[in-house]
Amino acid sequence: MTGPLRFGVLGCADIAVRRTLPAICSHPDTTLTWVASRDPAKAARVADRFGCRATDYAGLLERDDVDAVYLPLPPSLHLEWGAQVLACGKHLLVEKPLAPDAAQAAELAQLAAESGLVLRDNMTFLHHPVHARVRELVAAGRLGEVRALHAAFCFPPLSNVDIRYSRALAGGALLDAGVYPLRCAQLMLGEQLRVAGAVLREDPDRGVDLSGQALLVSAGGVPASLAFGFEHSYGSWYTLWGSTARLHLDRAFTPPAYRQPVLRIEEQDRVEELTLAPYHQFEGSVGAFAAAARDGGRDESVWRAAALGTLRLADQIRDLAVRVPAQPRRGQPIQPAGSRAATGISAGHDGG
Repeated sequence: MTGPLRFGVLGCADIAVRRTLPAICSHPDTTLTWVASRDPAKAARVADRFGCRATDYAGLLERDDVDAVYLPLPPSLHLEWGAQVLACGKHLLVEKPLAPDAAQAAELAQLAAESGLVLRDNMTFLHHPVHARVRELVAAGRLGEVRALHAAFCFPPLSNVDIRYSRALAGGALLDAGVYPLRCAQLMLGEQLRVAGAVLREDPDRGVDLSGQALLVSAGGVPASLAFGFEHSYGSWYTLWGSTARLHLDRAFTPPAYRQPVLRIEEQDRVEELTLAPYHQFEGSVGAFAAAARDGGRDESVWRAAALGTLRLADQIRDLAVRVPAQPRRGQPIQPAGSRAATGISAGHDGG
């Protein structure tokens, strides 16, 4: 493949318009050629904004000037449309999660493997260099022996019409927010994790979880305590607690591109802060995807396995969870769907 990877986007979701499409347009190795929506007027508006052309879903799949498709549709539609994208011979970048459950994700992974195509979930935080630096510090023994991981991704309630409150669209906090601390646990403690227990707070009217906590344990016996939800004040962080020191990273999953991450290392009588350079993790995600496509998807088994691992853990949480009713906050002003307040952006929820 020569030249930039040519992207089409199937669905004009808020996260696509705010974050991923600008990254595709700004990265030197990617370009946006087509935008598709069920609403022709919406597709035209988005296409005009990003200097590309508009079409419908079927039309996008037929284009020979689209090498890869970015799919930000609701999770319940990922298998249906993702399978069609792969059948058309196009690489596929799926907004997280890869699918509503591990079984559907495995179907997509099998199709991609058989076709030699790149399939990734757009878990952008994994591309930020700060996490590689954390792993280097742990490997060098800076914390001693790791004894525990604590991680959380929570933010305030959403608009009452937000799709994440829809059971039919595979909404809920576990698949939207919980996948971040789950993937963090995989990154820091390894893929051999199992769920020891969990609690899900569920909206009895909508039938979706609003928040939850889970306790995981690694193959080496290290516990991971994870929290997630959209009925909290904003929090996006993780702490690795070792035998000699504790490391904390705030804004761990959704840092703005201009933010300088600060690793705070606390010992009994000493505190050290390491400030790293800012990084645009959405550009990092689309750039890494383009590099994998250029390589012919030959080294994608690890990424696919990690995405599947996240959903297997989510499945375990759903199977084992103690479910308690949560009374959602009623009477709150309803923000227009897609507004900054409705999407949690006012609280710093950048997604991806």
